[in-house]
Amino acid sequence: MFSNVGSVDRIVRFLLAAFLLYAGLSVYQGTGLGIGLDIASALLAFSGLVGFCGIYKLLGINTKSSQNS
Repeated sequence: MFSNVGSVDRIVRFLLAAFLLYAGLSVYQGTGLGIGLDIASALLAFSGLVGFCGIYKLLGINTKSSQNS
Protein backbone atom coordinates (compact mmCIF):
# COMPACT_ATOMS: atom_id res chain seq x y z
CA MET A 1 0.00 0.00 0.00
CA PHE A 2 1.40 3.36 -1.00
CA SER A 3 0.47 6.88 0.01
CA ASN A 4 -1.80 8.74 -2.42
CA VAL A 5 -3.15 11.49 -0.14
CA GLY A 6 -1.28 14.81 -0.02
CA SER A 7 -0.73 17.15 2.93
CA VAL A 8 -3.55 19.57 2.16
CA ASP A 9 -5.92 16.67 1.48
CA ARG A 10 -5.01 15.15 4.85
CA ILE A 11 -5.73 18.42 6.68
CA VAL A 12 -9.10 18.74 4.93
CA ARG A 13 -9.92 15.13 5.85
CA PHE A 14 -9.12 15.73 9.54
CA LEU A 15 -11.19 18.92 9.64
CA LEU A 16 -14.13 17.25 7.93
CA ALA A 17 -13.80 14.24 10.24
CA ALA A 18 -13.92 16.53 13.29
CA PHE A 19 -17.04 18.29 11.98
CA LEU A 20 -18.81 15.01 11.18
CA LEU A 21 -17.89 13.57 14.57
CA TYR A 22 -19.32 16.63 16.30
CA ALA A 23 -22.52 16.42 14.26
CA GLY A 24 -22.85 12.68 14.83
CA LEU A 25 -22.28 12.82 18.58
CA SER A 26 -24.23 15.95 19.47
CA VAL A 27 -26.62 17.17 16.78
CA TYR A 28 -27.87 13.78 15.55
CA GLN A 29 -27.15 11.80 18.70
CA GLY A 30 -28.89 8.45 18.91
CA THR A 31 -30.17 8.39 15.33
CA GLY A 32 -29.17 6.31 12.34
CA LEU A 33 -27.84 9.44 10.68
CA GLY A 34 -25.66 10.14 13.72
CA ILE A 35 -24.17 6.66 13.58
CA GLY A 36 -23.54 7.06 9.85
CA LEU A 37 -21.79 10.38 10.43
CA ASP A 38 -19.62 8.81 13.14
CA ILE A 39 -18.61 5.98 10.81
CA ALA A 40 -17.83 8.42 7.99
CA SER A 41 -15.77 10.48 10.43
CA ALA A 42 -13.75 7.43 11.48
CA LEU A 43 -13.07 6.47 7.85
CA LEU A 44 -11.94 9.99 6.94
CA ALA A 45 -9.69 10.23 10.00
CA PHE A 46 -8.17 6.80 9.29
CA SER A 47 -7.44 7.59 5.64
CA GLY A 48 -5.94 10.93 6.68
CA LEU A 49 -3.78 9.24 9.30
CA VAL A 50 -2.58 6.43 7.03
CA GLY A 51 -2.29 8.61 3.92
CA PHE A 52 -4.04 6.13 1.64
CA CYS A 53 -7.50 6.35 0.07
CA GLY A 54 -8.93 3.27 -1.64
CA ILE A 55 -11.39 5.32 -3.70
CA TYR A 56 -8.51 7.43 -5.00
CA LYS A 57 -6.73 4.22 -5.95
CA LEU A 58 -9.75 2.96 -7.91
CA LEU A 59 -10.13 6.30 -9.72
CA GLY A 60 -6.39 6.75 -10.34
CA ILE A 61 -6.18 9.96 -8.29
CA ASN A 62 -3.01 10.95 -6.45
CA THR A 63 -2.98 14.23 -4.50
CA LYS A 64 0.46 13.66 -3.04
CA SER A 65 3.11 15.73 -4.79
CA SER A 66 6.08 13.96 -6.33
CA GLN A 67 8.43 15.87 -4.01
CA ASN A 68 6.99 14.07 -0.94
CA SER A 69 7.25 10.56 -2.40
